[in-house]
Amino acid sequence: MSVMSISMSRLHPAVTAALIVAAGGIATILGAYVFQYGFGVAPCELCLLQRKVYYVGIPLALIVAFVVSRDPPRPAVIGGLGLLAVVMLVGTAIAIYHSGVEWKLWAGPQDCTGDLNNFGPAGGLLDKMEKTNIVRCDVATRFLGVSLANVNVVISFVLAAVAAWGIKAARAKG
Repeated sequence: MSVMSISMSRLHPAVTAALIVAAGGIATILGAYVFQYGFGVAPCELCLLQRKVYYVGIPLALIVAFVVSRDPPRPAVIGGLGLLAVVMLVGTAIAIYHSGVEWKLWAGPQDCTGDLNNFGPAGGLLDKMEKTNIVRCDVATRFLGVSLANVNVVISFVLAAVAAWGIKAARAKG
């Protein structure tokens, strides 16, 4: 990191906040790919939905960092970071929903949850098999009792908090 970029981040905590969100999002997506391609943990529909939040949030964070580094009016800084915080809070909500599905607190989407043991009468077996998705949203791979959706609750919320910190810093800067 150059001296100019370090001094730029000190002058613009909002830039730092946006870059932290982008870096955190990139690390999260890379981690998801490591689990998928490195360890063979196939993502379910809700996992893929959680990734879409990062596919929106990462470029948005980079755009916000670039725009803020150009000294726009304060409402533009606050608006960009606010939008980024909302995106990450949507990710938090999706991850909470997915975690609840995994813990069987509520039902998940019909295309990725349900009973795989009861296919009904033999005549309906083929129909049921065609409608059954192999990667289930209500079965989690856990490490130390925590699933990837559980971890994503924390990551998404922390990144939303970082964006909120950037808003607070932008307001304090004047």
